[in-house]
Amino acid sequence: MEYRNATLADFETAFVWIKQLWSYRTYDRSQTEAVYRRVLANPDSFFFFLEDQGICRGMCHGDYFDTFWMQGPTCYVSSLYVDPAFRGRGYGAALLYHAEQLARERDCRALILDSGLPRVEAHQFYEHIGFEKSCYGFEKTL
Repeated sequence: MEYRNATLADFETAFVWIKQLWSYRTYDRSQTEAVYRRVLANPDSFFFFLEDQGICRGMCHGDYFDTFWMQGPTCYVSSLYVDPAFRGRGYGAALLYHAEQLARERDCRALILDSGLPRVEAHQFYEHIGFEKSCYGFEKTL
């Protein structure tokens, strides 16, 4: 397995997977690409792919920021996706392990993520690899 930082040339793959990750939303290609470009240019963000045998198996995106809650740097994983054809083979755990290593390199005090309430299987996976339920997430679209 190999971790590879995303590049502008990877946008098409990322866009297909982003649309699948949040399939209940509609995505404008140009707006999504603008966000993608900003993420890649931001030193407080990461976006990488996991490849195995030369095939892209999944992706992970997150951001680093300070929180009063953790009293220091925190890493938030906002996108985690494994190609459905390759789920259950350890790729999700490998992606999160790499995100954790990146967070440790930045002296982060926590690695956090959120997951939709209906995604019970995902919650079991997160707990299985050491995450704990810590809060409810809320959003307000502006």
